[in-house]
Amino acid sequence: MGKQVKAIPEGFHSVTPYLALQDAAPAIEFYKKAFGATEITRMNGPDGKVAHAEIKIGDSIILLGPAPPESGVRAPQSLNGSSVSILLYVPDADATFKQAVSAGAKSVQAVENQLWGDRYGRIADPFGHSWSLATHVEDVAPDEMRRRMQEATAKMAQRAHAGT
Repeated sequence: MGKQVKAIPEGFHSVTPYLALQDAAPAIEFYKKAFGATEITRMNGPDGKVAHAEIKIGDSIILLGPAPPESGVRAPQSLNGSSVSILLYVPDADATFKQAVSAGAKSVQAVENQLWGDRYGRIADPFGHSWSLATHVEDVAPDEMRRRMQEATAKMAQRAHAGT
């Protein structure tokens, strides 16, 4: 009888993203500079390109590699956009946002306090992946969240009406 193994490997969480990339090597270097990622594993294929890699950002592991055509998965560059955004909680969203932009990311939405209690902004990495960067700054009760959402919706409606 063999040793019992955990259903979720050590260091992983229930959900683990796989980032499809046309070339994972420069992406690994970008994630190191932008988010302080550490490289866990890199396996190259016969062509010398990364066939599979694992990095760790904060307490989370992210898998990286090419998207085999038969998989149905596509790198964002082949789609001219991404259908998924990764939310990365960090101790200082402003500093991480600046660091990511300095490393080559594109600013999509400046970091601001949001009604749900996060300081939050968005970037696109040089490979087309969308990242939301956040620092939780306030616990917001459900009733207060509803009130803030109604207020924000009313303001948007006013701006839309004023624009017509």
